[in-house]
Amino acid sequence: MSVEVMPGLSLREEDLRVTYILASGPGGQNVNKVATAAQLRFDVSGSAVLSERVRTRLLEIAGSRATRDGEIVLTGRRFRTQLRNREDVIERLAEMIREAAHRQAYRVPTRPGKGARQRRLDGKAHRAGIKRNRRIRLDD
Repeated sequence: MSVEVMPGLSLREEDLRVTYILASGPGGQNVNKVATAAQLRFDVSGSAVLSERVRTRLLEIAGSRATRDGEIVLTGRRFRTQLRNREDVIERLAEMIREAAHRQAYRVPTRPGKGARQRRLDGKAHRAGIKRNRRIRLDD
């Protein structure tokens, strides 16, 4: 069984360790008895499916959710069932991996053309003329 992150990249279920912990918040008497919050641990540094560039970027994106050992820890407690919380943390991890795998488009710096520079100067001259005509003339 695997989790499809994006085309050409999927995580094995064995790489994801999900444990369940007690959730805080509303839930009545059940909140103290049933462990519905899901805690996912994913070993980024030991993952064979991620490239070195994606691993480095993923740990940057994770920030405080990453441990010193190169493991990401995500906790999901938004929902009242274990299954929904488990799906939530897996989807959040997949989104982080998608963001880490995305390459920014390389921007080639360009200079404005001659026509664009001339239009800019014409606009400035036009505004200057408008302001010049607003002045009070005391010649008369």
